[in-house]
Amino acid sequence: MMQLEPGDVRILRTLQSEGRLTNQELADRVGMSTSPCWRRVKRLEDTGVIRGYQAVIDRRAVGLGVLAFIRVQIDTHSHDQAERFSEEVRKLDAVIACYSVAGEADFLLQVVAEDLDSYADFAMTVVRRLPGIKEMNTMFVLKDIKPSAVLPIPAVQA
Repeated sequence: MMQLEPGDVRILRTLQSEGRLTNQELADRVGMSTSPCWRRVKRLEDTGVIRGYQAVIDRRAVGLGVLAFIRVQIDTHSHDQAERFSEEVRKLDAVIACYSVAGEADFLLQVVAEDLDSYADFAMTVVRRLPGIKEMNTMFVLKDIKPSAVLPIPAVQA
């Protein structure tokens, strides 16, 4: 884990909510001059703290009305089987996130679809046929309460 300084925290908090700022705008917002701000952002990118930049898109506005979570149990808990499952899931565009989890399930998939019919087709013809699936259970999102992926970056103690 990289040791963050107070300036890094200010930069990260600002970029999470406003990723399209110019370096000058960012520097002004976080109270730095442009060169040190640029160097810090570059270091955060180079060390992998900042992994990329993307637009936050309203899924409904692009025709993806269904958001679901699928809990998946696999047959065996061998490393090879988990890796095969993971490799296949990475290829599926409808799976927007996948996590290896502890508890009753082995994996948790976050899936989007146009409507219930297209979700059902995807679940039965694609997900159900992934290697090693023992059981799957779907939970549908009825309402987005807090969908943002903004991380609560802790303050640095000076």
